[in-house]
Amino acid sequence: MARNISLFDGNQALDGSKTPAADSALCRPLADRLRPTRWEDFQGLEAMDPNLLSQLKAGKGRPPSMVLWGPPGSGKTTFARLVGKSFACNFIEYSAVLVGVKEIRSVASQAKKKPTLTILFVDEIHRLNRGQQDAFLPHVENGTFVLVGATTENPSFYLNAALLSRLRVLVLPGLSLEALERICASGCQTLGIELSVGAGRIICAASGGDARKVLNLLESYVAAEGAVTRVVDEEQIERFIKDAGVSFYDRTGEEHYNMASAFIKSMRGSDPDAALYWCFRMIESGEDPRFLIRRMIIFASEDIGNADPRALPLAVAAGEAFDRVGLPEGRIPIAQCVTYLACAPKSNRSYVALNRVLEKIKEHPKIAVPLHLRNAPTALLESLGYGRDYIYPHDREGAKASGVQYLPDELKGEVFYEPSERGGEKVIKERLAELRKK
Repeated sequence: MARNISLFDGNQALDGSKTPAADSALCRPLADRLRPTRWEDFQGLEAMDPNLLSQLKAGKGRPPSMVLWGPPGSGKTTFARLVGKSFACNFIEYSAVLVGVKEIRSVASQAKKKPTLTILFVDEIHRLNRGQQDAFLPHVENGTFVLVGATTENPSFYLNAALLSRLRVLVLPGLSLEALERICASGCQTLGIELSVGAGRIICAASGGDARKVLNLLESYVAAEGAVTRVVDEEQIERFIKDAGVSFYDRTGEEHYNMASAFIKSMRGSDPDAALYWCFRMIESGEDPRFLIRRMIIFASEDIGNADPRALPLAVAAGEAFDRVGLPEGRIPIAQCVTYLACAPKSNRSYVALNRVLEKIKEHPKIAVPLHLRNAPTALLESLGYGRDYIYPHDREGAKASGVQYLPDELKGEVFYEPSERGGEKVIKERLAELRKK
């Protein structure tokens, strides 16, 4: 359901009554207690458009409809609420899992009756289906309300083009280490604990740019250890984080594709160290190793090919070895395959040749097979010229049938495969040049 945020009283319900004391500090998570209520306390605004930021802070004019895109804990909800606080407006907040077309129409109806600006904040806006997103269009277009959405997913993939064209995309990146350290210090002060400099940095580094994660880790540590009466050192924090199994990898979201891309590009760039890092960061965070093995099998042909023909069977063997051994020992053949593929000579010429062939097939989808390349299993077909003038290469010196044309006349002279001079393809190139000459 929608929630009207009072800018002066945090305990006011929709009907104007006071909520019970369940909102007291002891009942609220640390991250919520320390949520910034002033722009001056907000971390991570350095990369944002300063002109827009000045407008939003000052509450001048009419704010644009926008979508706030950033990882968890980057401050999207806080940002939206601060915008609502800056402007003299009716600020309405929804979670996308609870909003539908009916609720959107209700907000629009209320907004038309209000003399002040209405700002509608929809968290997790990427969860709305196409019909729900389309319901925003007329109201955003005619200015019935200002829409502010928040999402952890790439808006280009999750918001339809019509809605996205009406929204300004503001990117809130993961927070810097310095910003996280300031947030960590504030959390420690609130909890009454003290971390060594190294311990604080470990918690901040483990958070993955997520302010909420920093504060949740601090709160979890205090809950697990009870009263902390001395300085918490690096060893204690490292042990806690290891036992907590902290992970920052989403197997179904954009980060999955980002890391997979980094893994492939590291192998393509012949950097075994980076390739190992991205590979096992995914595996240690819960990725199915078979996904990475499938990528390596494709990579062995697409990016190495005939420059090192041993790459493909090695990648296939790594998959078979993993299926037989499983984790944790199955990581060893995966590591062997990663390092081999990264260090192998590279050639994408087979892949390029494939794409060239596919283009020609699109241009000439029904070229007939030349008669001399057809089989003649019956007397009728033989009488029609099937197989006539075909030269059997093994009957010739060096098993070469010089002068025979294997491409149809429409593609005569086309060259699809051009070997590189790297690895084993250098030998192939020399041999192929001699064959084509003859």
